[in-house]
Amino acid sequence: MRQDDRVNDREAAFDRSDDTVLAPAPDPAAMRRQYQTEGLVRSQLAGTPVEQFGRWFRDATENPAVFEPNAMVVSTADAEGRPSSRTVLLKHFDDHGFVFYTNYGSRKGRELTENPHVSLLFPWYPLARQVIVTGVAARTGRDETAAYFRTRPHGSQLGAWASEQSTVIGSREELDQAFADLDARYPADEQVPVPPHWGGFRVTPRSVEFWQGRTNRLHDRLRYVSRPGGGWRIERLSP
Repeated sequence: MRQDDRVNDREAAFDRSDDTVLAPAPDPAAMRRQYQTEGLVRSQLAGTPVEQFGRWFRDATENPAVFEPNAMVVSTADAEGRPSSRTVLLKHFDDHGFVFYTNYGSRKGRELTENPHVSLLFPWYPLARQVIVTGVAARTGRDETAAYFRTRPHGSQLGAWASEQSTVIGSREELDQAFADLDARYPADEQVPVPPHWGGFRVTPRSVEFWQGRTNRLHDRLRYVSRPGGGWRIERLSP
């Protein structure tokens, strides 16, 4: 098909009309929901933000209304301060930080190389809760990366090779063909090598905020802030 034929087809699709009347989009300013939840009391907080995160993470995983409780919004910025955000899955957390994996050549990978300061947001909407982590990211070691890579399903291992993440591609067919070629090269009974361009980032927290929705928009916000000599200071923020 010629290029002008494709353009004409697209124009024809837009020119088609029928008797269907689309309802207007909802007005976001009119949307209201009161958060009927228990408050967050400082005296009930754990001694460290990771321990407190573990408590809330357990609540999120046990609530069937929370879809992918380990999903988090990772926000980065390049060397000139231009931000970008995307949803990534948390794969590990402990006293050393929060770990996720990605293609190091992706936009977030490049930006974290230029500017390691990062924000993580866990949006647990059904619980009217958020956790906001700010900190500094560093690459995980290759042994740690390889150990995690071996736990991924075979298709996900191939996907790490097939996708040149964040780059422009000509079509979906190109991506599917790259995957098919890899699948033929590494069948399910063969070990897939760890891509050299793929690995983990560990975010060492500098602050961790726990946000609990309350009535009348008077939310509870308690934040752990790291002390220079070690330990944490806890402060309450105005909503």
